[in-house]
Amino acid sequence: MYKAPLEDYQFVLDRVIGFDALMALIGNDDVNQELADAVLEEAGKLAGDVIAPLNHSGDLTGAKRQDNGQVITPDGFSDAYAAMGQGGWTAMEAGEDFGGQNLPMTLTTAVNELWQSANMAFALCHLLTQGQIYALQKSASPELQNIFIPPMVEGRWTGTMNLTEPQAGTDLAGIKSRAVPNGDHYLISGQKIYITYGEHDMAENIIHLVLARTPDAPHGIKGISVFIVPKFLADDDGNFTKPNDLRCLSIEKKLGIKGSPTAVMQYGETDGAIGYLVGQENQGIDIMFGMMNHARLAVGLQGLAISERAYQQARSYARDRVQGVPLDGKKGDAIVHHPDVLRLLGTMKAEIEAMRALMMIGAAAMDKARHASDAEKPDLEARVGLLIPVIKGWMTERAQQITSDALQIHGGMGFIEETGAAQHYRDARILPIYEGTTAIQANDLVFRKTIRDNGAAVNSLFDEIDQDMAALETHPDAAISAAAKSVIEANKTARTATAGIIGSANSPRRPAAAASNYLMLLGTLTGGWLMARSGASASNAIANGETGTTGNDDFMAVKITTMQIYITHHLPKLFALARTIADGDAPILAMQPDWL
Repeated sequence: MYKAPLEDYQFVLDRVIGFDALMALIGNDDVNQELADAVLEEAGKLAGDVIAPLNHSGDLTGAKRQDNGQVITPDGFSDAYAAMGQGGWTAMEAGEDFGGQNLPMTLTTAVNELWQSANMAFALCHLLTQGQIYALQKSASPELQNIFIPPMVEGRWTGTMNLTEPQAGTDLAGIKSRAVPNGDHYLISGQKIYITYGEHDMAENIIHLVLARTPDAPHGIKGISVFIVPKFLADDDGNFTKPNDLRCLSIEKKLGIKGSPTAVMQYGETDGAIGYLVGQENQGIDIMFGMMNHARLAVGLQGLAISERAYQQARSYARDRVQGVPLDGKKGDAIVHHPDVLRLLGTMKAEIEAMRALMMIGAAAMDKARHASDAEKPDLEARVGLLIPVIKGWMTERAQQITSDALQIHGGMGFIEETGAAQHYRDARILPIYEGTTAIQANDLVFRKTIRDNGAAVNSLFDEIDQDMAALETHPDAAISAAAKSVIEANKTARTATAGIIGSANSPRRPAAAASNYLMLLGTLTGGWLMARSGASASNAIANGETGTTGNDDFMAVKITTMQIYITHHLPKLFALARTIADGDAPILAMQPDWL
């Protein structure tokens, strides 16, 4: 069973992020650490008691399309989503004007990890709805906001994003869906694929956000507009019961997230589906890019969440499974005592803690940028822009290894679906693909976030890391001092790699070939930075006679150990990545496609 990592979150929010100070900085004094702890505790109960038990059964049964085009989600999904709405959990992020709670990103991101860990296929519905609420709050007219946002906030309606078409995947310039003006609305026609929760039975209405072209739109991405297209339209009495001209043609058979219906949607088979323009014509790409940071942070969060879920299951199995006699052990000891199982679980735990700290740093940066003064905003937004592709790319890629290691700990039983370990491995595989592949994140990081500003944003990060580690170099705890020195050395190597990336800007195929390795390098570095900070906080707590929030005397000592594991097992990978970045692009680019 899944148990929310509440004590870890209290530690990160209080001792790594400085949650109360952050809330004071952004003028949100109504929210404090005590409230955050209470919110996470209640969210953990819903995640563990209601949502998590549906994960394995939902994977086994999957979502099913009926002959009439309706889609039935796995047993329990609809009731669980209703419970989220009734508990106010669907209202956390939205503005108060629409019935939302307007909670800070730092807290809502922490809560969202619990939903995603408990049942990623189920939680995708809420993730997409959050994304649409964010987009409409930012770009829709007040009239459209007041009609469509409140029911989504209440959990009665859900939202989708409709970008991809059969001929237009990553390259949205190829979109062919049409939007013809017709009075106060548009008539939408076309087909969209890979639409998460495009059809389901968990809500009264489904609000589709659809990219399409108007008749006189320019070619390419500059000619794309975005439209609200509801499944049900308002009838004469103002109730949304009138079917729109759209339907689900099929749902995909997938490797993972099987409880989540991924729909092929057809719009306008007869007269045209009625849609309402969001923003102005030809602003669709700008509006969608405006929500990209939000969406990519959410997918990076899924990498952390599925890693945590897989780790918890592997740890539980390793504590119970008896196989052989561990070295220096005794007959009957569980496999958790075998050194290699300790290695696997220890490196998983350490990396998950680093991922969680970076996730919270990213969410905090978004809170700071949102509430910053005009003078401060550019630098803060640059930091957010730099961190987002690292969070999305690094965490989702590392989730591949962590869920694989979790399966490995199960041995042959991991390969058997009955244990559920394979599900986490399968579910994780989508994460480096959707919301922009790892290569897209890496190119964004290299070209838009590093080369474009001649390294200003990334060097600002390096400066902060050096400053933090310099303060820890003389720490009285030798473990902390050693970790700080290791991070300083890694940071110096990262600076050199960055200079090489910038220096190759005039030959863009070279930084493109190095981009994914550069992304992983920055993820590894920031993980080490934050683990050193975490270890120092834990060491200081021990020196002050403090324990974990549950009275666990070992909690702080464990934090120092996971820091040391990260520094000795994960951080050294940075140097190999830097060597590849420096020397590896030429042989890659020398390979001719017809030689492969």
